[in-house]
Amino acid sequence: MYVICTLIKSTTTTQHHQHRNHFNWTTTISLDVPHAAENLPTDWQLGFQEPATDLMADVINFHTYILLPIITAISVFVLGLLLYIYYRFNSVRNPVASTTTHNTLIEILWTVIPVVLLIIIAIPSFRILYVSETIPESDITIKATGNQWYWSYEYPDYGDFVIDANMLDDSELSDPKLRLLETDTQIVVPVNKVVKLLITSDDVLHSWTIPAFAVKMDAVPGRINDTWFKVNKEGIYYGQCSELCGPRHAFMPINVKVVSQEEFDQWIEFAKEEYASLETTQIKLAAK
Repeated sequence: MYVICTLIKSTTTTQHHQHRNHFNWTTTISLDVPHAAENLPTDWQLGFQEPATDLMADVINFHTYILLPIITAISVFVLGLLLYIYYRFNSVRNPVASTTTHNTLIEILWTVIPVVLLIIIAIPSFRILYVSETIPESDITIKATGNQWYWSYEYPDYGDFVIDANMLDDSELSDPKLRLLETDTQIVVPVNKVVKLLITSDDVLHSWTIPAFAVKMDAVPGRINDTWFKVNKEGIYYGQCSELCGPRHAFMPINVKVVSQEEFDQWIEFAKEEYASLETTQIKLAAK
């Protein structure tokens, strides 16, 4: 048993190094994404990457043109009301306190106005929730498995192979140096295709999150959650585990490269040969 475990551990370690070497080869040779650097995260950036899906664009519009104006208007109104009350009804201007007990008109207004505002917020909010929870017919399925502290990916539509994505150390980064975001292996998906994502965990709670896709889904041990996205432009998109999962929680980045269908097909052929052969070697060693 000890020999088998040692062989599996040794093979897995070799697999990680081989994945890293092969990934560098594929990204530099066959998966050149035009204009990929235009939307990369930058130092001191306050917002997310630009929306890469229609759903995220809807979320941004909902926040910018509905939520933000309503919140701003309410905040300014309340602040102005407090200042007016402080000035108009202080003890100097009103030495005798008012004995007013109620005002029917005001009570109607502070009931009706919040109801109207909530309806205005609810209609687009429910629409966004419905779209995000309704998975259309998918073109490709990917299974993401959270581990302490890296992500593993499978492409069940294209064969039995597993890709592990580990965070790159600072010493391994190349320009632009995106600290805590780069991985040794990127997952690759085609542009303008519906990707169904199956998410689970092998140990503790994790959460697979890419803000540019409007995707955040918990990875729960013993359970498979599903979500989807359809990216409408090529590029490289970043996310991180968003569920506290241990001391290296901050070192579980997610890196997705979106390419043309032709480039995706080329990458799949490479991945089926390289990663599947590594899995087969590991199984054979364990069987001995």
